[in-house]
Amino acid sequence: MFLMATSAIGPGFITQTTAFTIQLGAAFAFAILASIVVDIAVQLNVWRVIGVAGVRAHELAHEVLPGLGYALAALVVAGGLVFNIGNIAGTGLGIDAMLGVDPVIGGIVSAAIAIAIFLVKRAGMVLDRLVVALGVLMIGLTTYVAVTSGPPVGQALRNAVLPQTVDFLVITTLIGGTVGGYITYAGAHRLLDSGMTGADNAPHIARSSVIGIILTGVMRVVLFLAILGVVAAGASLDPANPAASAFRVAAGEVGLRMFGIILWAAAITSVIGASYTSVSFLTRSSTPERTRNLLTVAFIVIGTVLYVTLGKAPVTLLIFAGAFNGVILPLGFTVILWVAWRRRDLLHGYRYPAWLLGVGVLAWVLTLWLGAQSLGGLAALWS
Repeated sequence: MFLMATSAIGPGFITQTTAFTIQLGAAFAFAILASIVVDIAVQLNVWRVIGVAGVRAHELAHEVLPGLGYALAALVVAGGLVFNIGNIAGTGLGIDAMLGVDPVIGGIVSAAIAIAIFLVKRAGMVLDRLVVALGVLMIGLTTYVAVTSGPPVGQALRNAVLPQTVDFLVITTLIGGTVGGYITYAGAHRLLDSGMTGADNAPHIARSSVIGIILTGVMRVVLFLAILGVVAAGASLDPANPAASAFRVAAGEVGLRMFGIILWAAAITSVIGASYTSVSFLTRSSTPERTRNLLTVAFIVIGTVLYVTLGKAPVTLLIFAGAFNGVILPLGFTVILWVAWRRRDLLHGYRYPAWLLGVGVLAWVLTLWLGAQSLGGLAALWS
């Protein structure tokens, strides 16, 4: 659940939350709450089906329709690789804010740290402990800045249920950034590797899936409050890096250093999550762990080389990656719901809860709209 949460909390998450807080103010609280509800509906179904079936998402897709698993894997890997360029760039910017080191050097050092995790013995245990530690660190430091900035909490709470403004595009953007693309599969596939599968573990899988979303939501809320306090006070933020300037306004030079730590932690855990999950779509459940780890190392190396070669995360590629997220979500989720509804054999006879399937269908309709928006964005970019 921490792998999923920290995969969602990346450089884009921080930038996105800051921009929407500046745009909507306290009304952004409603968008956060609404997106969390939909995220839970999606992730409950995805994790339940994958966990009970005991196989990866692309393997399920191939059982539903031969060849579909390859298409899903191609989208996930392509999006994951491009996002990793941005994630590695984020680690460099984080180290720059912390220590004043050149971002390219910081990105290379951070990538080396991520590679080291997958080269050590018992890499899975190291991975689990690291993402938990960094996740707690991010939430703790951001909470400190949120308290320091003195946000109008009462106003935010009112807008959570009675918003002054409702922006559905913002809500769907948050959903795509939390359970779109590879992110929702990160935790589900990690559960498979840890052996937490089968109908007997369904209650545990359900709890883990919900807690993963709640952890992401907590980070979103405290970051929102930290920025809201600065915005509500009328401070002028640097348009080139509003999040960093908000932390500096709230807590001075210490706040800027904290922002560097938070950005680095968010970025490196996203590097790990994107790499791990992308490689999980290139392998099967039976693939030896050492083989998966070596492929993950290669994936990080490729992303690092592209980052250094390009000099920065290319905007056009990142736009394409975001669009991939919107396409992957309805495609993968359709497979999940079809298995839950019609392929009880793949669930080993497990009787899927009707209420959960119903909730999933409602969320699925929204993912179709999100996917249509993403395809529109791809068409516009291509033209």
